[in-house]
Amino acid sequence: MNATKPLRLGLIGAGRMGSFHGRTAALHVPGACLAAIADPTPGQAARLAQELEVAKVYSDPQQLLDDPDIDGVLIGAPSALHCELVVGAARAGKGIFCEKPMSWSMEEIDRAIAAAKAAGVILQCGFNRRFAKSFRAAHEAVAAGRIGTPQSLRSLTRDPAFGNPAGFRKWGIFLETLIHDFDTLNYLNPGARATEVHVMADALIAPRYKDRGLLDTAVVSIRYDNGAIAVAEASFQAVYGYDVRAEVFGSAGMLSMGSIAQSDLLSYGSDGIRADTQRMDTDLLRDAYIAELNHFAHCLRSGETPRATGEDARAALAIACTCIESVEQGKAIQL
Repeated sequence: MNATKPLRLGLIGAGRMGSFHGRTAALHVPGACLAAIADPTPGQAARLAQELEVAKVYSDPQQLLDDPDIDGVLIGAPSALHCELVVGAARAGKGIFCEKPMSWSMEEIDRAIAAAKAAGVILQCGFNRRFAKSFRAAHEAVAAGRIGTPQSLRSLTRDPAFGNPAGFRKWGIFLETLIHDFDTLNYLNPGARATEVHVMADALIAPRYKDRGLLDTAVVSIRYDNGAIAVAEASFQAVYGYDVRAEVFGSAGMLSMGSIAQSDLLSYGSDGIRADTQRMDTDLLRDAYIAELNHFAHCLRSGETPRATGEDARAALAIACTCIESVEQGKAIQL
């Protein structure tokens, strides 16, 4: 790829997350530009294109994939469409950045990974915590042996507001939310493989939706083949803000990362000590979201393997799918 020519990126999906990625590509990725937007929802792509001064607007994602001027594709469409879009982008010879989860089934994700390999294109999954400075530094510290042998790990995601239950899919807590934590635990325990999963989960925030399979609170225990024991925790309602944290405890020390604070400002008053918190994932992890798209652009230019590969997405999905089995059978399940 010509190193002097600006990368031309195309966005598929102009909803909340897709629009954020589109703005990032247009404004915060040096040497790249957002050249096209596709979204079948009437007016959605056009509104974002007008805001970002993007000339090409498509109602059919295939039109974007067929555009010979597009070097790489950002997939921010609903997750049910991810696999087919990855396969289509690979066949079109485009580099691919796909939001998580890349798929909801092992068969589909294998097909997506195989399509990218067959086409020889870059495939990066949107596991943004790998690009947060503290999580990256912790990974490097563990890999360098600075905390000895990892013995226990923890990762948690607590969303600030439950929102509309009708918008959540069955098993979404594992496949959409905890998928980040599964990848984080794999990332913080480099070289190890998850071997066993046990889940306790319930509908504690909105019990009336439990019969529909909507679980809103979960704790997952994971055993790894290097002996480490990990816990992943999720809740759909943390009234105090968007909460993402992790911890690695080892034979020679401990690493802790993540914060809900908006800044390091503390207010001291008669009512005690107060700190403002973040309420959106795109605010709390803004720098990580920007870093992952810059990394994608770098990989497109250099051919370097992304930090969050299709195989990484598959490893996290394998844990998520095993969680579903554990809930259904009420016991620990071997991967």
